[in-house]
Amino acid sequence: MNARAAYPGLAFMKMHGLGNDFVVIDRRETPVEMTAQLARALGDRHRGVGFDQLALIDDAGDADLHLTFYNADGSLSAACGNATRCIAQHEMAGRGVDSLRLATERGVLQAERADDGLTRVNMGAPMTDWRDIPLAKETDTLHLPIDGDPVATGMGNPHCTFFVDDISAIDLTSFGPAHETHPLFPERTNVQIAQLTGPDNLRMRVWERGTCITLASGSSSCAVAVAASRRGLTGRSVTLDLDGGRISVFWREDGVWMTGPTAHVFTGHLTPEFLGTL
Repeated sequence: MNARAAYPGLAFMKMHGLGNDFVVIDRRETPVEMTAQLARALGDRHRGVGFDQLALIDDAGDADLHLTFYNADGSLSAACGNATRCIAQHEMAGRGVDSLRLATERGVLQAERADDGLTRVNMGAPMTDWRDIPLAKETDTLHLPIDGDPVATGMGNPHCTFFVDDISAIDLTSFGPAHETHPLFPERTNVQIAQLTGPDNLRMRVWERGTCITLASGSSSCAVAVAASRRGLTGRSVTLDLDGGRISVFWREDGVWMTGPTAHVFTGHLTPEFLGTL
């Protein structure tokens, strides 16, 4: 008896990029109406599956597929770079192609195979105008009026980046949520702390909006690279060391390209019993 017959229910995949983990549901194969309640239940690491973000795959008229993202608290997110790379790698392998176009709320993103089994994606042009990020009022996005002199960047979701001398001295468990809900960010914000560790090399940690501390974040990595370049700390091609590993970001004229590893951990099914409790 095959797995689908043995465990009828909702099929999903578990993936991660540098420990930034995702539940992925392909609605082209298993139609499901996603709700904030179901997303939160799936994201519960004790009673559900657990994830940093949830990604839904749908058909797209103007691209190879369409992606929708949810945070662990059930809120929507327009961008999720590592999930985009993971899904792109899985889909490229299945189709036997080397590139894909993925439609998101951020726009249509180009993904490609890279050397050494890595996958890269163009996350689009960064947003540096206060209205686009968005901020609550007109503000110099390169020097926010917040203690620590952070930088604001939009990558389809808002980011607030603090450059520090010693990243280990910051308690991110309190620092992150305190700034996620800062009134300057009406849609809340992802929070990053970053330390320059060498020429074009940064150590960074992430507090993700609607989730918590994560081992990595693709859009945050892009935001930190853009912020560092705008501040003159680095060039446009940087390497970032996160809690979960290393990722490369290149801010090119056509957008911010991010390159790193992906992993498809397992495929499973949510049981009718689990779904029936929601």
